[in-house]
Amino acid sequence: MSDRSKCAACGSPDLRAHLRVAGDMGDQGLIPTTDRFGTALSDIVRCATCGHMQLARMPADAELEAAYADAASGDYVAEEAGQRETARRMLARIEAHAPQRGAILDLGCWLGFLLAEARERGWREQVGIEPSAFASGYARERLGLDVRTGDLLTAPLPEHRFDAVVLGDVIEHLPRPGEALDRVASMLAPGGVAWFALPDAGSRVARTLGARWWSVIPSHVQYFTRNSITTLLQRHGFTVLEAATAPKAFSVEYYLSRIGGYSKPAGRALVRGARGARVAERMWAPDFGDRMMVIARGRPKS
Repeated sequence: MSDRSKCAACGSPDLRAHLRVAGDMGDQGLIPTTDRFGTALSDIVRCATCGHMQLARMPADAELEAAYADAASGDYVAEEAGQRETARRMLARIEAHAPQRGAILDLGCWLGFLLAEARERGWREQVGIEPSAFASGYARERLGLDVRTGDLLTAPLPEHRFDAVVLGDVIEHLPRPGEALDRVASMLAPGGVAWFALPDAGSRVARTLGARWWSVIPSHVQYFTRNSITTLLQRHGFTVLEAATAPKAFSVEYYLSRIGGYSKPAGRALVRGARGARVAERMWAPDFGDRMMVIARGRPKS
C-alpha cells in the first residue's frame, strides 16, 4: 500500500478522514459482483476542496494487477440479456456524440457484451482490453471479439484512431485516473468522445448509506461525485458533453440476491418469493440515482 497525499481529482492536499471501512478483498477477490458492501482496501478520505473521495492508502500496482488478472465470475454470463440491454442504451448515447460508427475501444470490457452490441449496430472496428484472463478469454472464444488480455494503461494501442473510447465501471478502480485520461485522449480520433460509467458518491443514496453503500467494495479505490469527475476531466483537457444517471439492467433475481450483502437470509427469502411469483427472470433496471454516465470530448490536437 502507498500513500496518496493529494486529491486524485483536483490535486488538493487537503484530504480529511471520512469513512472507516478498511478491510481486505476476501475470498472473492476483485470481481465486479462482490457482495462485500462496506469494505474497502483502506479507509476513505474526502477532499475538502472538491468533495472527491479516495482510499487513504492505495494498493500497490502489482497487487491490483495480480488480483484483476485472476478475477473470474460467472454472474454476468448468466445476466447476458440485461448486460446487452444496458450496452444498447449506452451506445445510443455515445452515438449521439461520436463523429461516426467507426472504431470503438472498450478499456476494461469484462466479457465484451458492449463490443458485441457495437458490432451488431454497425461499428466498423471493435477492440477491447481486459486484464482478467477469464473475462477476456470468454470475449474472444465465445463472442469472437478482438479483446486482448492486458493492462489498461500499458497495452499497445494506436494513437488518434478511435471514434469512441469506453470506460464502463473502470475509472473508480484506478489509483491514478489522470494518467488513464491522458492515455484515452491520445487514442481518440479527431472529434472522438470518451464515455464513462461510474458510481456517484455524491448521490442521495450514497450519502444516506455512507459506509454501507453498495459501491463501497474492495475493488473501488476512487469515489467520484459529478463535480469531482468533471474537475478531473477538465484538468486533463476534456469538455463534458453530457452527464446523467445510468441504471443497469439485470434480472429481478439478481437485484434481490444483492440484498445478501446486507442480510443473507433476507436475500434468499426475497429470491424465493420472486421465483414463487414467477418474476425472478424478468429484466429490471431501477434507477437509484447513484450510478452516472459522463460523455466528454478531448481537446482537439493542434
